[in-house]
Amino acid sequence: MACEPASATPATIGQLLAGMALFGSSTPLSKIIGEHFAVFTASCLRMAIASLVLAPFVWFLTERYAAARRSDIGVVLAISAFGMVGFTATMLFGMRLTTGVIGSTIMSTTPAVTAAAAVVFFGAAMNWRKAGALALALVGVVAINLLRSNDGEADAWLLGAALVSAAVCLEAGYTLLSRKLSDGITSLEATLAASLVAIPLFVVLAFMFDARPFDFSRADGFATGALLFWGAATGGLAPVLWYNGVRKATGALTAGAMAVMPLSALVLSYVLLGEPFRWAHLAGFGLVFAGLVLMIVEHAQDTKKDSEPA
Repeated sequence: MACEPASATPATIGQLLAGMALFGSSTPLSKIIGEHFAVFTASCLRMAIASLVLAPFVWFLTERYAAARRSDIGVVLAISAFGMVGFTATMLFGMRLTTGVIGSTIMSTTPAVTAAAAVVFFGAAMNWRKAGALALALVGVVAINLLRSNDGEADAWLLGAALVSAAVCLEAGYTLLSRKLSDGITSLEATLAASLVAIPLFVVLAFMFDARPFDFSRADGFATGALLFWGAATGGLAPVLWYNGVRKATGALTAGAMAVMPLSALVLSYVLLGEPFRWAHLAGFGLVFAGLVLMIVEHAQDTKKDSEPA
């Protein structure tokens, strides 16, 4: 249920920043998990863990689907297919082949790609900020791939980058589909429902394609902890924090908090994955981040227009 934005209290700001930081951690965690677990098995567990975390919050913070409409069912099914199954699988497969820094940079293009998709599929207006953000995103991704070191197989790196790019497109689809939900269903309810729908789909995919479905004997403690955190924190707690923060924050503050996610992903790629820092990384990531800043300004401008009296 929507609430009127209140003043930016420290608690609200903390929820927004923590939610975005947890969302950002998903990128380096995906590399750890993709290298230690079968993709569909790990994805299934993530959905199950996230659902367990989300369920009590949905119970106490929402109307528990009482106000949902029949039209929401189809949208939730599509969100589950694209935003849960498609996104998670392509992300894990892609991060197996590329680095955390490159993955983080590509994931940072999500707002620009989402804006471009809204223009193409929903007739949204294009302006210089959206066009500039998309251009900077594309140039930044190309730059960070061209400026990378020559270690590793080029074909694998390119395939990994392509798969993460596909994950970005699926994430954009998730966001745009969410706009089709009625006012009777909250983002928390939709996330829980989509996660529950994804579980049996991942079970089927695991037994069809994973070499050793639901076999965790080869995983060490660090990888197991990463999987548990990936499900509980990025899949369950992060949406709750973001949901609570957005309900109380102004649009400008919400838009500004978006900047935390790519920074979290980049920093944790160095910390968790031990990837060496190279100044060339700043070239590609800096261009993409500049595009993100344009999108933050765009979101703030849209919110300002919506709040003005007619």
